[in-house]
This record gives sequence, C-alpha cells and structure tokens, in this order.
Amino acid sequence: MQRPFRVLGVQQIAIGAINKNEIKNLWQDMLGFTFKSTFISEKENVDEDIFTIGGGDHPIEFDLMQPLDPEKKPAVHTTPLNHIGLWIDDLPKAVEWLTEQGVRFAPGGIRRGGDGHNIIFIHPKSNEEFPISGYGVLIELVQAPQEVIDQATK
Repeated sequence: MQRPFRVLGVQQIAIGAINKNEIKNLWQDMLGFTFKSTFISEKENVDEDIFTIGGGDHPIEFDLMQPLDPEKKPAVHTTPLNHIGLWIDDLPKAVEWLTEQGVRFAPGGIRRGGDGHNIIFIHPKSNEEFPISGYGVLIELVQAPQEVIDQATK
C-alpha cells in the first residue's frame, strides 16, 4: 500500500486530569521536564501547560491538561493518557488518503493547534461509515515544519 505521506516521529504526549497542578509535581518537579508555555482554548475546553523533553529544535512536547469546564466536551480529563501526537510530512494529503481508506477523524477538521502547527485528530472510536479509528486512543496528526521534514530525510 503506497501512502502519499510519512509519519516522521512523536510530536507530543498529552495527559489529562481534573487539576493539572496535581500531576505537575511528578512531571516537572520529580522528572525535570522543562516548562514551555500555557495554552487555553474555550473551543477545545482545555487549559494546558506545555513542557518539553529531549533536545534539538523540536523536542517532544509533553502536555498536562485540565478541562475549563469538567461538564463539557471534549472531556480532556476523562482519559489520563489523552492523546499522542505524530509529526506528518504532508497533513492535507494524509487526511485525504486516510479518509479514503476509512479512517474516522474527530470533528473540527484541520486547524491550528496550541503550538501553532496545523493539526487534526483521528477519532478513538470507529463507526459504520469510517471503520478505522484509534481503537480507544485519540491520535493527533501534526503538520511537521520544514526543519523536521529535512531532519527526517538525513
């Protein structure tokens, strides 16, 4: 099967909790992850602190998230391992091809993510129309910047 795109590596791992400060102790204080920024989105119902691990120009992001409103969706706190993010070399081509193959995407389409890259999510559950999903895992596909693409081809 010929894919018109490549997965270049892990871009992020996101963990959700009802209160992100309760889980910061382990990841920031005990393990030493470096704080980068905070991202808040009413539309995504999220207040997240973005940390990094690893080196280079594009270290792996580690996001600690809490809901702005625990009663609203998306419920970023109900699955502790909320999602993983993968660098993609050509996001529009990937979405088009994966959709043709029967992959189900979460509502929202391609949009700008918290770190400024274009993103889309593969839905954790399939349905009749789209029988391929993340099988219980939300998967974020992230448009890789040119430097990541170039580095992956070395």
